[in-house]
Parts: sequence; structure tokens; C-alpha cells
Amino acid sequence: QIQLVESGGGSVQAGGSLKLSCVWTGYIAIGCGMDWYRQAPGKERELVASISSHGATDYPESMKGGRFAISRDKGMNTLYLQMFRLKIDDTARYYCHTRCVGIHYWGPGTQVTVSS
Repeated sequence: QIQLVESGGGSVQAGGSLKLSCVWTGYIAIGCGMDWYRQAPGKERELVASISSHGATDYPESMKGGRFAISRDKGMNTLYLQMFRLKIDDTARYYCHTRCVGIHYWGPGTQVTVSS
């Protein structure tokens, strides 16, 4: 059974940075990529960044521009999301996700609040 737990969220001023972490327990098989999603109040959950089991990263067009960086430390069972130059619109709950053998796993999320 895979479990994901995010941390590192908090309140930050616009222009600041935050680094989120997601620690997993259980075995994530080779071939299972991982992602960060976010969901703002009243909005649908959206993909922020993805990383393959081989370390290849991918970002949706709306998330490109160098403000987000996903990375993965398999030895520490940790997924990271480094966020730079945060904007008020980045305020959301951020979730760690993986899909393994057709099963989706989600963490409970960590709240990021960006203020002016």
C-alpha cells in the first residue's frame, strides 16, 4: 500500500519561494511517475509538474517559465516541488500523486497561501 504525505506549505508573500516535500511509504514500482497537482477554492484540480521514474520532468504549458521545479530523491523516498516567484494565483492546496499499476494514490495535500 502506497501512502503519500506532503509538507512544506505555508504562508508567503508574493515573490517569495517555497519548497514542498512529499514522502512516500510503500513500494513505488519502476515505471511509476509522480506528479504535483494543486486545487484552489472553487477551481478544478490542475497538474503542476510531473516526473518520470527515470527523472524526466514535464510541465503543462501554463506552468512553464521556470517558476516550478519538480525533483525526486528515490533514496529518501521524497518528491519535491520548488516554487519560485510565487504569485497570489498560486494560492491552493498542493497534492502529491502517483499512479501505479492503474491505481491512483493521493496525499492529503499541503496548503500554500500567497499574499500581497
